[in-house]
Amino acid sequence: MDKTYVFEGKTTNEAIEKGLKELKVSKNKVDIKVLETEEKRSFFSILTPRVVKVEITLKDINENNIKEVKVSKKENKIEFNEEEIKRIINNFLKEFLEKLPENNFEYSINIKDGDVYIDINGENTGYLIGYRGEVLNSLQNILTNVVSKDLDGKIKVLLNIGGYREKREKDLENLANKIAGSVIKTRKSITLEPMSAYERKIIHLKLQDNDKVQTHSTGEEPYRKIVVSLKK
Repeated sequence: MDKTYVFEGKTTNEAIEKGLKELKVSKNKVDIKVLETEEKRSFFSILTPRVVKVEITLKDINENNIKEVKVSKKENKIEFNEEEIKRIINNFLKEFLEKLPENNFEYSINIKDGDVYIDINGENTGYLIGYRGEVLNSLQNILTNVVSKDLDGKIKVLLNIGGYREKREKDLENLANKIAGSVIKTRKSITLEPMSAYERKIIHLKLQDNDKVQTHSTGEEPYRKIVVSLKK
């Protein structure tokens, strides 16, 4: 019969590591389940300390279906339980969206290669996007911090609202072509306005195969800019 124990910590990983240390076992010999805390997490208190409880069950080492937080030695990075990631995001987004003036939004969560992709859709999503995605990017940073803090590790979250990313990418690619044309015609370099790393990457990729112009970034975040110039 399997033996089950409950351990506590400030984060999921801390509770797990404490349990593994006390039981003197490795992760591949246990089944780990994160228990819901009795304390309701408020959107306005996401940075306050909390207690996380995990249930650790000793299992047969030959059992293959182990759902746990584990470390991939090959890539030397932490791989987190997908269900736990989705639980944290669902708890946050449900409370956050309910507090908005209009709460008729729907969202989906997908995890691919360790990255989390969130899509939010609904009517009047403009105020969630903001001027050139400023609000969207801020919300993405908050989600990244919420998930990473609860799991005690860096999780990459990519947020899209109302198809904004696709529209913005198309606009930036058109801008890149236009700027390249101006640089070739005037033979003068052009410095674009500050952009996020995500947007700069789109410009770089669009012009990387252009045989007449080149790009490089200059300045410090969050005011880093792209310079488009003629190739020497």
